[in-house]
Amino acid sequence: MSHGIIITPGLAPRALNVPPVAAHDAGFPHLARRRAQLAIAATIVAFLGIAGQLTRLALLGQDRQTVSISAPLATGFARPDIVDRNGRLIAADVAMPSLYADPSIVINRDELVEKLARVLPDLDTAALRTSLADRSKRFVWIRRGLSPAVAEQVFHLGEPSLDFRYELRRSYPSGSRAGHLIGQVDIDNRGRSGLERHLDDKGLVEPVHGAAPSSRPPVRASLDIGVQHALEDELQAAMTRYRSQAASAVVLDAATGEVLAAASLPGVDPLNAGEFLDPARVDRLAGGSYELGSIMKAFTVAMAVDAGQAGLETRLDVSKPIEADGYTIKEKHAPDAPLTLAEILARSSNVGVGILALQAGAERQRAYFERFGLSQEITTEAGAVPAPRLPARRGDIETVTLSYGHGIAAAPLQVAAAMAALVNGGLRVSPTFLMRQPATTSSERILSPATSEAMRVMLRGVVTDPHGTGRKADVPGLDIGGKTGTAEMPKAGGYDKGKVIASFLAAFPMSAPRYVTLLSLFEPQGTDETKGEMTAYYNAAPATGRLISRIAPLLGVFPPRP
Repeated sequence: MSHGIIITPGLAPRALNVPPVAAHDAGFPHLARRRAQLAIAATIVAFLGIAGQLTRLALLGQDRQTVSISAPLATGFARPDIVDRNGRLIAADVAMPSLYADPSIVINRDELVEKLARVLPDLDTAALRTSLADRSKRFVWIRRGLSPAVAEQVFHLGEPSLDFRYELRRSYPSGSRAGHLIGQVDIDNRGRSGLERHLDDKGLVEPVHGAAPSSRPPVRASLDIGVQHALEDELQAAMTRYRSQAASAVVLDAATGEVLAAASLPGVDPLNAGEFLDPARVDRLAGGSYELGSIMKAFTVAMAVDAGQAGLETRLDVSKPIEADGYTIKEKHAPDAPLTLAEILARSSNVGVGILALQAGAERQRAYFERFGLSQEITTEAGAVPAPRLPARRGDIETVTLSYGHGIAAAPLQVAAAMAALVNGGLRVSPTFLMRQPATTSSERILSPATSEAMRVMLRGVVTDPHGTGRKADVPGLDIGGKTGTAEMPKAGGYDKGKVIASFLAAFPMSAPRYVTLLSLFEPQGTDETKGEMTAYYNAAPATGRLISRIAPLLGVFPPRP
């Protein structure tokens, strides 16, 4: 019997012997395709959502490397260390945090600026608000070279728009000591003045990104930090004691010209750029020219001896005034008898050296000033030293006044270097702030050995002679010699008798001079101790004695044992 469809009146047709599910499965290929398409679409949408979220999170939370690539970061410079002659650290690079902001994610600009101002009181809040207003920016410097303590305070503000990157910054362990000499660097760690500028000029610095330190060996300065500390302490004490407005001093090696200590007070902090622009803090040792008064008499006497014009026992009558071009030069306290050359120097006789200068003549005087290096500019590793200022006219009166230091202005550093030739056997030296490798003496002779020997005797006499103007500089056993100088300071139309520069130029030990010093006090005041006087006899000479007694042991110079 075959199967078929049975039609019953009034009833819907139905399949016989066919399971009910068979009718559903008849459309399976179409439904499966639809389901697969929906699943694929859902998966794609999910992945697009995840990718979009990851992108958004990445933009909100970029790491420091990504910011560094997109931000306009300045290139810094790695610098070698500077050490003193004994290897003690003077200047070094350190990695320090610099603060920046991402304006695009700043939530509340005013609140952020107020928080930062509490941590950084000198912050330019108006400028920062303007910078943060541009939300298209991704990077704005706020402060470069923060101290770790300040950086920690900023970190605890909890502002997600703030972050740090590390850069090289210069550190000076001795603070402002030798500040004028060391100089300064700019915000990118490039040298701007002093020895720091010298490193750049010599190609010893390297451009870097981030805080990669220099691999170069340290640069060895000629300074002795121990002597530098002693010099500045004594110089500050002298300023206070004699109520001077400023002071300068230098200690240099008489044979090599190496500067072991140098200072001009008020000093400058290498980390404070504004102090280098303060007129009150100008470098009075090497940055300007000054009349130093009777110190120049030592060079006039040396000229006369070297030219064979006079000797130790030469006597001159200084009781009579000098007439020159209508001017009269006379002694303040004329002696009763002629003075020897040594006595002329010891008593600082204007007439005595004036006679010597007139006998030599203007041309010989000019030639010897050139020999001593007192007529042209010199350059050191810390920068150029201005040329001495001399009168354009050289008549008899100028020849006389130049002989005792009136009308010639020079940098104290340059005068100290010239003094070295008077005592070291007659050899010219050039001042240097770096160790000479190897340490060498000059071979350029500007005075005969006999002249230098005579000068050592006479300069020692300035300190030991009962009438010597430098006798307050004497320190038993240290054999100090030198010359005082007191010069009135110039003003419009002439000189100010109430303002002077008091100086003492010294060398020690005079039996075999190793070191030269020059100490100057600018505008010292008369005190009870000085009996109201402002001259170098009362202030610069004793201050030099105290300085040398302190630094001599540091330099290996000791009084002989009893």
